[in-house]
Amino acid sequence: MAEVRAADGESFESLLKRFTKRVQEEGIISKTRRRQHFTKPSALKKKKAAAKLRKSVKTQRKNA
Repeated sequence: MAEVRAADGESFESLLKRFTKRVQEEGIISKTRRRQHFTKPSALKKKKAAAKLRKSVKTQRKNA
């Protein structure tokens, strides 16, 4: 859990900016989005295979 303590005389905007940065560093938003819906293991395998294929096609085009 991200925690940010306010310094004396610190504005709310700067506090919010530090909190947002801390949340992004810890990857809380991406974890939440990933866990929002259950994905079957077979669907994950298909997704990884498709990404691998896209990457290989991209590198082949770049080298050609």
